[in-house]
Amino acid sequence: MISLSNERVEFALRAVQQAASLAANIQGEMVSEALTKDDRSPVTVADFAAQAVVGYLLEDTFPGVLLVGEEASAVLRSSEERGTLDKITAFMQRVIPGVRVEEVCDLIDRGVDEPGENYWTLDPIDGTKGFLRGAQYATALAYVESGKVQLGALGCPNITPDLQEKNGGEGSLLIAQRGEGSWISTLSGKIREENFSRLFVSGQSDPTRGRLMRSFESGHTNTTLIDEFQRELGGDADPVRMDSQVKYALLASGEGEIYLRLLSPDRMDYREKIWDQAAGSIVVEEAGGMVTDLDGKALDFSRGRTLKDNRGICASNGQLHNEALAVLKKVNA
Repeated sequence: MISLSNERVEFALRAVQQAASLAANIQGEMVSEALTKDDRSPVTVADFAAQAVVGYLLEDTFPGVLLVGEEASAVLRSSEERGTLDKITAFMQRVIPGVRVEEVCDLIDRGVDEPGENYWTLDPIDGTKGFLRGAQYATALAYVESGKVQLGALGCPNITPDLQEKNGGEGSLLIAQRGEGSWISTLSGKIREENFSRLFVSGQSDPTRGRLMRSFESGHTNTTLIDEFQRELGGDADPVRMDSQVKYALLASGEGEIYLRLLSPDRMDYREKIWDQAAGSIVVEEAGGMVTDLDGKALDFSRGRTLKDNRGICASNGQLHNEALAVLKKVNA
């Protein structure tokens, strides 16, 4: 069972629970059918508010420890964005009573550090388009030592611990620690050790029955090549479509077998951001799966804010990993 006596585990769960729950409130109150396609204000408010909450809690718990976050507050410091900053502050005060508008930008910028030997990395809202559709997204926090993820937590407000999509429900909270397994509980309510259930990947070893995890969005991948990959794999199982690192949660829970991040044809030099993969990768690995790049190399989180030495992502239940890498090579991924 996961131990809440571990200070880092307790912090990660508390920080992700509070940040993800706040994001859920913002989504519920600001995202509506009347939202115009180019209006990103809800996700902007949620991104900044969630990162500021984690920044506050980290400084309170581990003063001075590095935080590598996705956001920076520069845009909020102009007079034109004062309205947005006021909204962020108002939502934050629900979690941190008394926080002042003058403090918020500094709390957000708690996450502008560059990676060091040991650091935390945060994606406050992973899956921005899913968030704006009123669908799936995740808050993802991980702790890295010497280039290897040691701890990861995911907060998924719109999916239940039994992997059912449900907006406004109890949500799910996942935690994985190196050598201690992957665990899931509800996002809402008091965090208790006995409420966590252990996760295990699928035992499927037949590639023709392998289910692919696929995004709704295609910006950072190659959908044509993924179609070719599935044909070469030999299967016709319906893909599992899901936004964000929630896909990692489903893969760790046995709800799919393979997840790929291929390089988009017009972005062949793209390298994954560390916060997009850190928490989800350890959740899958500790559930018995494997996560490498497209060449089968381990992910190296010691090279800055991106996975500079890795091309794309290949995640699987482990049993189909070698088969997946072989097919990727065959289709020239």
